[in-house]
Amino acid sequence: MCAGRSGQRPDRGAGAPEHRSSRHLRAAAERGSGAAPVPWTGVTGRPLVLASASPARLRLLRDAGFDPQVVVSDVDESRVEATEPRAVVQELASRKAAVVAGGRATGLVIGCDSMLLLDGRVHGKPADAAEATARWSAMRGRTGTLLTGHAVVDAATGRTASGVAGTDVRFGTPSDAEVAAYVATGEPLHVAGAFTLDGRSAPFVDGIDGDPGTVIGLSLPLLRTLLAELDVALTDLWAS
Repeated sequence: MCAGRSGQRPDRGAGAPEHRSSRHLRAAAERGSGAAPVPWTGVTGRPLVLASASPARLRLLRDAGFDPQVVVSDVDESRVEATEPRAVVQELASRKAAVVAGGRATGLVIGCDSMLLLDGRVHGKPADAAEATARWSAMRGRTGTLLTGHAVVDAATGRTASGVAGTDVRFGTPSDAEVAAYVATGEPLHVAGAFTLDGRSAPFVDGIDGDPGTVIGLSLPLLRTLLAELDVALTDLWAS
């Protein structure tokens, strides 16, 4: 699922790369002087960029030791050429990463898109409260698959790696009153499939088979694999 590689790496300049501790000292000094903070670029010298406004994805990356920049792609998710479920989320993830990478000279850009596969159809965020309620009526007591497409683009070279992760979700049987209370919070209108594992709907999910990060919006094991395809060690991108 990885696109062709150019085989060329970005020129890092003639001088020796700045040591990690030097960057930390420089950043600390600039913070103390009131200057704008310097984004951490890791050992690779390339910043990690998240092409998503999702606070859950950002939290996953930060909890795993990264400090990504956030640049929202604003891709129109209603216009998709693909029809097969996995191809749909992959197309959207790739478009998001490509749009953000196209406006940058450097950086490793991560694009993601999540949808719930149920009865052969994929479902993104519900349009309104009525649709969220209908979704839960259909999901109760059943198992669906949360699909998350991933794409990583090296903005300097154009090299791309992509893949799709899927996790089966076993839904519980919340009562009509519980569903109504949950929908009234507004949370299901902002998450794919009208539910999430890291929010108020967590008690209504009996269990999962697979990576929980995929359900939340970003699979860290798959991200590691995609970075490796671009010859980038995940540990070189840790913030500290």
